[in-house]
Amino acid sequence: MTVAARLRLARRIAGIAGALILCLPLHYAWKLAGRRSPWPRRFLFMVAFAAGMRPRVTGSPLKRQVLFLANHVSWLDIMLVAGTSGAAFVSKAEVADWPLFGWLASLNDSVFVAREQKRAVQGQADALRTALAGGRAVALFPEGTTEGGHRVLPFRASLLAALFPPLPGIRVQPVAIDYGPAVEDIAWVGDEGAAANALRILSRKGIVPVGVHYLQPVDPQVAGDRKSLARRSRDEIVERLRPSGAMADRL
Repeated sequence: MTVAARLRLARRIAGIAGALILCLPLHYAWKLAGRRSPWPRRFLFMVAFAAGMRPRVTGSPLKRQVLFLANHVSWLDIMLVAGTSGAAFVSKAEVADWPLFGWLASLNDSVFVAREQKRAVQGQADALRTALAGGRAVALFPEGTTEGGHRVLPFRASLLAALFPPLPGIRVQPVAIDYGPAVEDIAWVGDEGAAANALRILSRKGIVPVGVHYLQPVDPQVAGDRKSLARRSRDEIVERLRPSGAMADRL
């Protein structure tokens, strides 16, 4: 890593630390007052900003009773979707035990579920269904992995089991995250760990305009079944990403 890259890394880490120092006391002050805290969402937005991302939001994210389905490219995706919508994320159960990250995820009301075993799928569906029935806005990555890199892999219909039978008032809103030409540098692929991806992005030169596109909400009952809903949501995301020049091989 060059000296310039090390300086960028240090500056961005300092920015993230500063955001945490600012937001954490305010978060607990809101909680003590019995109010719903906006500070986890604002902190996540600040993390994306400190990392060099400049979100450009189109469309209107629903505020409650919604499951956001987004394409998955990098660890930054969580910051961008949660930071612009306020949604809690569905996360692997073991994340709750990670130092610092588990604690930060809990502050944003993450829905922790077990995914490793087939019998855990029903438990995941039950946890997600309970959160949605309570009126929460929740988000997940239905590709289930970042192995596709800048391609959009098929959405796993099994991850949408919580939506069937349909719950009254619940909508699905596809979200297209578009890093444009920078996607090649941002994408988290292969055996690269989260820490390595974060270090690479935080030391990267330049600012990245990122499109965060909230598409037309879908009624699961109208979609028919989870396979149709998964396919329709993916198709809409792919179509929205196509005009960016980074979409050529995302099919």
